[in-house]
Amino acid sequence: MKRSGILAVLLLVCTERSGFGMCHPKPACRYPPSQWCRSLEIAIECRVEKQCMEVNATRSNQAVPGVSVTLYYESLCPDCREFITQQLFPTWTMLQDIMAVTLVPYGNAKELRSANSPFTCQHGESECRGNMIEACILNLTEHSLAFHIIYCMESSADVLSAAQSCLRLYAPSVPWSRVDSCVKGDLGYQLMRANALMTRALNPAHTHVPWITFNGEYTEENEDKAMLSLFQLVCHLYKGVKPPACTGAPMNGMKYL
Repeated sequence: MKRSGILAVLLLVCTERSGFGMCHPKPACRYPPSQWCRSLEIAIECRVEKQCMEVNATRSNQAVPGVSVTLYYESLCPDCREFITQQLFPTWTMLQDIMAVTLVPYGNAKELRSANSPFTCQHGESECRGNMIEACILNLTEHSLAFHIIYCMESSADVLSAAQSCLRLYAPSVPWSRVDSCVKGDLGYQLMRANALMTRALNPAHTHVPWITFNGEYTEENEDKAMLSLFQLVCHLYKGVKPPACTGAPMNGMKYL
């Protein structure tokens, strides 16, 4: 049993039996606290069956796979920026326990056979640089921090100019020089090539951006729902016990069947 689960049981038992005083297990319980939820018999003997049921229910819920959301996008695409800032990031902040987000900055870019300019992008050279900066940030920082940094960039008036300050705000231990070296070096190219391969491997092939897949699959129906309320869609797609955020969420007149 995980330490957090044991602590939860201990806290509940202490609260129910001893108020704010010291916590002592019932003398008849000859098992250490780490074993209290090992079996129903032990839980009954130690009088923690209710608490163990709650802990086990939480553990079962965690075993249900979360909703995998993959966004194929471009750093300077207005619709992509709107989706990231108004749907994807706010939903993830509320539902990150039941959803996993993968960001693939590439979109409608094209790979060229040129050493000087290996990629061309829909919104010009600046977008190619923005894509590569975000790919490098995703590679160099922990995912949660990277998502915060990219949200910071995409919600700014100037995506590229905001990159350094956003990195300094959310990942001060990562110097900008590391990102710059990635962008100018072979690592940045390899990261972008990997994104190009992921994007080209889409089935069906993407026809626009943002292009969103759920659990590896794309449907126009899910895309339309995601644009309207990604929050409601993720809650609907999750197969486990709905978290409180989902059960208390306003429906805004939209109902999933």
